[in-house]
Amino acid sequence: MSYIREITSVQNPMVRNTLLLKEKSRDRKKQNLFVIEGIKELQLAMKGDYSLRTLFYYPELISQEQLTSMLSGVAVRPEIIAISKEVYQKLAHRDTTEGILAVAETKTHLLESLQFKNKTPLILVAEAPEKPGNIGALLRTADAANLDAVIIANPKSDLYNPNVIRSSVGCVFTNNIATGSTTEIIAFLKKHNIAINCAALTASKEYIKVDFTPATAIVVGTEATGLSEEWLQSSAQNIIIPMQGEIDSMNVSVSAAIIIFEAKRQRGF
Repeated sequence: MSYIREITSVQNPMVRNTLLLKEKSRDRKKQNLFVIEGIKELQLAMKGDYSLRTLFYYPELISQEQLTSMLSGVAVRPEIIAISKEVYQKLAHRDTTEGILAVAETKTHLLESLQFKNKTPLILVAEAPEKPGNIGALLRTADAANLDAVIIANPKSDLYNPNVIRSSVGCVFTNNIATGSTTEIIAFLKKHNIAINCAALTASKEYIKVDFTPATAIVVGTEATGLSEEWLQSSAQNIIIPMQGEIDSMNVSVSAAIIIFEAKRQRGF
């Protein structure tokens, strides 16, 4: 395999545009493109059928033979470009990127496109998560539990924010994900007869006493404000994790993980 050209200047238009894709949500949405860093993340993206446009590699850290092996199953090869150390250091967010970055096409994540693997799906819904680190942690939990879907209501951060990809360790590519407004998602869940179980402090039942074996959506809100009234009004059952200390809440990803794995336990994993 031979690369089309080599880029050695950080002022190159492709380099400058790639930096825009990393830093600006507006540019990612306008171009429908985003940046992937690292071998593991790239492999998961390819496994998730993401289309790669461009692949940058730093020959001192990764060889053409390794690239050929990685891309062996890709139907449409991306443009392959070797980059200098200066360009690599400009593009890479961390030293452990292993000498490889790619520009890939985004997906739409439409609610109506969701398809479930079984008749009693287990779904995680997160309303208005703001911190990319929390979104990434939720996606890692969803992947670990092999959930049927993750739905983000009223998203405050786009899924292709580099910090979401990084904190999810590429699980943004492995999950069945959709986004929509709270109103749209509630209507979707009711249409498919999926029980809505909201993590909330009021009118709640202890999570281990709730039956998660039917089709279920576990809904979590932000640590600061919790869930909106629209969710609470639509909840079939509010659920709570009993606290034994002085505080009344935990990190949203931790809370979601506890409830999700109780649901998986009830379902025999």
